[in-house]
Amino acid sequence: MPGRRRFLAGLGLLVLGGAGGPFAPGAARAQGAHPPQLTAFELRRAADGLHLSFQTRFELPRAVEDALVKGVPLYFAAEALTYRSRWYWRDARVARASRVWRLAWQPLTRSYRVSFGGLHQTFETLPDAMAALRGVGDWRIADATQIEDGVDYVEFRYRLDTDELPRPMQIGMVGQEDWALAVERIETLK
Repeated sequence: MPGRRRFLAGLGLLVLGGAGGPFAPGAARAQGAHPPQLTAFELRRAADGLHLSFQTRFELPRAVEDALVKGVPLYFAAEALTYRSRWYWRDARVARASRVWRLAWQPLTRSYRVSFGGLHQTFETLPDAMAALRGVGDWRIADATQIEDGVDYVEFRYRLDTDELPRPMQIGMVGQEDWALAVERIETLK
């Protein structure tokens, strides 16, 4: 009888995720969810300041896409912080630039709407809408007057901004990998 109990306990662990089942750590990643990646990142000095171009690659996890289709707008934020190194104290932040995109499903027109500032654009498919908010070209992140004394590095972050979601959704979001879409990079200027 004890051998049978051990067998059933082992079988239970196997079913519940002890050997890669649906409750195993990282099971969501095994089903095709990949973390966001920066596919292009370029900093360029110009006469009017410092410019950034970037491109990301990611797909929305199933839980995030389901929330979008059920009427929850998603906000994506890009932030670039420009710093000058100092040997005697913490590094000085020279400039801060940010952009926020809003992605929403429009059920009456059966389309997706991407908003940036006061501009709006409508797309028929989710991949087309996602392409519009995955990157920026030639974004001025610092004015020429801010970088004239020299800038050493830029901290960049692109993420799904969960702080903009409705409060009831934010309560159970801690530790959910599906909603942790973010990519960061620190680039030294030459």
